[in-house]
Amino acid sequence: MLVPAIKICGISTPETLDAAIAARADYFGLMFYAKSPRFVTLDQAAGLASQAGSRIARVGVFVDPDDAQLRDAITAGRLDAVQLHRVTAARRAEVQARFGLPVWAVLELAEGRDLRALDHYECFDRLIYDAKTPMNALPGGMGIRFDWTLLLNAPHPGPWGLAGGLSPANVAEAVRITGAPLVDVSSGVETAPGIKDPALIAAFCAAARGA
Repeated sequence: MLVPAIKICGISTPETLDAAIAARADYFGLMFYAKSPRFVTLDQAAGLASQAGSRIARVGVFVDPDDAQLRDAITAGRLDAVQLHRVTAARRAEVQARFGLPVWAVLELAEGRDLRALDHYECFDRLIYDAKTPMNALPGGMGIRFDWTLLLNAPHPGPWGLAGGLSPANVAEAVRITGAPLVDVSSGVETAPGIKDPALIAAFCAAARGA
């Protein structure tokens, strides 16, 4: 069975970061979008980055950030990559040129025709497939999943990952159907929006690995 890399997104407390590290997650996401219930301040990000050390990689998650926000967050969180929602290829090139970090992008899917946009994502270092959220809703972290069979035979432009409604109960099935090399979870390991549960984090990582 494929063993995917694991990203726990929206970590905001030392306890849940410890849980992600103990469960051998590969990445944790720091949310820098102020409207999200998982938002972290620069001080919080710095503390979590210090706690993480070299034991787990750090991905900053942003929605249409300007350069000043990126600079401050990259410095505080000691980021290893940035994940951008609602981003163009031109903006990706600017971000990588200015900050020298891998740039991940998110493609929201609801139906097969959404995959027509794949040609625009060839330049990104990783593409995350997520479920399309309702108009005016938060981008991601909504617990919404899409039809995973949409990804069967999809012409992935490069490294990719799967997000959207994943949980300990369904992640093994998601990996089996899609062959996802990375799985990305947020609300699926929470007891309430923004409240991560260490036991659910452990269960998710074990299920993703087929343990």
